[in-house]
Amino acid sequence: MNWLFFALLSAFFASLTAIFGKIGVSGVDSNVATAARSLIMALVIVGLVVTKGQVGQLFQLSSTTTIFVILSAIAGALSWLAYFKALQLGQASQVAPIDRLSLVLAALFLGESFT
Repeated sequence: MNWLFFALLSAFFASLTAIFGKIGVSGVDSNVATAARSLIMALVIVGLVVTKGQVGQLFQLSSTTTIFVILSAIAGALSWLAYFKALQLGQASQVAPIDRLSLVLAALFLGESFT
């Protein structure tokens, strides 16, 4: 399986996130919904790492990798908080397309081109 397979799989699950998230934030504070989502995600991902016997690799990350993983986690957390609040206030069909700013940022910061 190549990168395209995983990119399409990611897009599929991201679209489900918008739909399920819109339903999930009705009647509850968006921060509480985001916290619940984060805990469930952590359990699933840690479970995968444990099942694959990769826990030791968590303690072997380089300092550069660790810094950028931490920065990514902070950006991701802020993104989720804002995304779920946006879903609570707007329609999923309006909110989800705006989330694609990564195309522009990849071009600016990583020198990637649009293809």
